[in-house]
Amino acid sequence: MNKIKGVITAVESSPNISLVDIEAYGKRFSSLIIDTPANAAYLTPGKEVYVLFKESEVSIAKGRTGLISMNNVLEVTVSKLSKGDVLARLELDFAGVPVVSVITTRSAERLGLQAGDKVEALVKSNEITLMEA
Repeated sequence: MNKIKGVITAVESSPNISLVDIEAYGKRFSSLIIDTPANAAYLTPGKEVYVLFKESEVSIAKGRTGLISMNNVLEVTVSKLSKGDVLARLELDFAGVPVVSVITTRSAERLGLQAGDKVEALVKSNEITLMEA
């Protein structure tokens, strides 16, 4: 599980769901969660939280151009790439914080990934969970 510490900067809620913005290492993350400030008191601007997301939910883009609907786009460097028969594990550096992605080996080879590459790690807002710090 990837874990990045940040601070809530904004909360937009409807009756049962919230879109939460978190600032971490100069980057804005967004998380779509089934909670609101009414039933989760930690959903308050200024509160420290951990941004959590699974390794399998981190997509990789290399040389991307154009717009994309994902809000969580992290500029990262591939620190290490381990390829198996089916899956590849990428150790990524995000502002000195380790992030891990697991993608298919096919995709890693199609992208020509190797250590030292500058790529983007993408995570959908609904795949990010928050935990009180």
